[in-house]
Amino acid sequence: MSFRKIIYFINPISGTKGKERLIQLIKFRTSRENIPFEILYTTKEGNYSFLQNKIAEEKITDVIICGGDGTINKITSFLLNTPVNVGVIPMGSGNGLAFAAGISRNPTKALDIIFKGKAKSVDGFFLNNHFSCMLSGLGFDAKVAYDFSQQKKRGLFTYILLSTKNFFTSKNYSFTIDVNEKKIHTKALFISIANSNQFGNNVTIAPQASLSDGLLDLVVVTKMNRLLTMFVLIKHLLQGKIEEHSDLMAGKKRVLYLQSKKITIQNPELAPLHIDGEPVDTEKNLEINVVENAFKLIQPS
Repeated sequence: MSFRKIIYFINPISGTKGKERLIQLIKFRTSRENIPFEILYTTKEGNYSFLQNKIAEEKITDVIICGGDGTINKITSFLLNTPVNVGVIPMGSGNGLAFAAGISRNPTKALDIIFKGKAKSVDGFFLNNHFSCMLSGLGFDAKVAYDFSQQKKRGLFTYILLSTKNFFTSKNYSFTIDVNEKKIHTKALFISIANSNQFGNNVTIAPQASLSDGLLDLVVVTKMNRLLTMFVLIKHLLQGKIEEHSDLMAGKKRVLYLQSKKITIQNPELAPLHIDGEPVDTEKNLEINVVENAFKLIQPS
């Protein structure tokens, strides 16, 4: 077996359960594998600029992130072009990247993958200067992400409540999208830019998306009445069959689904923006570019 040396990052606030049992499990399992390791805690500021020097000086081979998609985003953004493998023990509310990669939410099974799995290159993308490891979006889901970030008590139930509330109150925003040499003017409830097929919690947003195909999947849910929107989302998202959905009577496409390496979005009404489930300051113009082979993710063999 080749030499390994691991850093575990534990997010003390992600998810809903205490972390002491996880820490004990990590210590027991990693010691049993005879792998040197260190446990660090994530920070609210999300500055991990020290990592590259630490990795080089201490010959770190693996960085394991115990947290959700937002935590993975912050840490991996400092690991681009760094020769380490990234592992995940899902501890967030959605865990979209982990589910897309087939990583179990059960910590024991997730550790099995870390010790016995295979590191494979996965893509990411930049929205202007923001790195995203799996899914970003404008509009409805970004407003949900903002409201969710303000809650003292998180978890799936809280997310569902906020999603339901915002579904009936969120506005449609105007966008101009340049993709594949096409210019699309539309009003939309939300836009998702995905490298993963997941919203999170096994809800599929972009079923054709692959973590490593060098393409971004663009999903635009255009303006329509909310009952029709609900029908489209239930039919296509929850069944994992989202595709271009047309209103034959009106001759309009209700859901746009495109793939590209580069996307430009004009956002004149400043629809809210989220990056991997975390709200960020929105911008009027977004240049979105895929980053192929952004980092190596340890996945089931």
